[in-house]
Amino acid sequence: MNTHRIHRVAKLTGLSRDVIRVWERRFDLLKPTRGANRYRNYSDEDVALLRYLKQQLDAGASIGDLAKVGREELIGRMRAAAPRTAVVDNTFDRLLRELLIALEPLDRVTFEKRLNGAVAVVPFEEALHGILLPLQERVGQLWHTGRISVAVEHYVTSQIKQKLYAAMNQLPVAEFGATVVVACPPGEEHDLAALAVAYRCRVRGCRVYYLGANVPILSLSNLCREVTPDLTIFSCTIALPDSLAIELIKSLAQEVLPLSNVLAGGQGALTMRRHFSGFNIDVLETFGELDEKLEQFTRRFPIPG
Repeated sequence: MNTHRIHRVAKLTGLSRDVIRVWERRFDLLKPTRGANRYRNYSDEDVALLRYLKQQLDAGASIGDLAKVGREELIGRMRAAAPRTAVVDNTFDRLLRELLIALEPLDRVTFEKRLNGAVAVVPFEEALHGILLPLQERVGQLWHTGRISVAVEHYVTSQIKQKLYAAMNQLPVAEFGATVVVACPPGEEHDLAALAVAYRCRVRGCRVYYLGANVPILSLSNLCREVTPDLTIFSCTIALPDSLAIELIKSLAQEVLPLSNVLAGGQGALTMRRHFSGFNIDVLETFGELDEKLEQFTRRFPIPG
């Protein structure tokens, strides 16, 4: 059996090293060995289990509830689910290819029938992470390479947003959970990832204020003074030049950080991570890390019985 150092485990699973360490320490789900150099070595089974846990979190499960089941039972479930997971992944890949074909040239009827039908027959979080977000990513790649127009890219984004808003409207209005504000920085017009984050927070019982794209920092801070959020999530898909990034993040730290815990996410935030870190703002790499943070806040807000 192969063994892997933690940096490689992080790459293989999509989980940060910090999350892996926390899960190992807090939940006793991993069984790394120690090499002669005293570094932890994780087995293939550990890696497979972490991938399975991430899949379950992306589908809406809680790491706390999963940990209560125990390692051996989780491994049994993982092995039993492996054939189904492969089939689901293949189905999603085939569907994504069909959807992209319907865009070159644009065949609206085929595209919407295939998309609507697929989203209707699977749990929405599975559809979100298996279909909608990968579709947006691939459409963005097609636009960047000139294979589709910006108009078609906007059309697809609009279709995905409709699905997200419809799903959010089906959720009960939270009255007792943690208060979360989700916003994009000034000039950031790409808010689909932020909307997905808002949905994820809503599913987990949070009271969510979703502000969307292009929110001035002063307006964000004014709202935070009014609603006193437990957490503010800043979604950045585009990285700014260093000087502009520092100016933006400094303003965020001065105006919002005194009022709320602040997290940043998105590809742009990952690129600007060192600037966020300079102002003590953590950057999320995965939805699994978001779930970890939300679980910390959720434990403070038990639903009255």
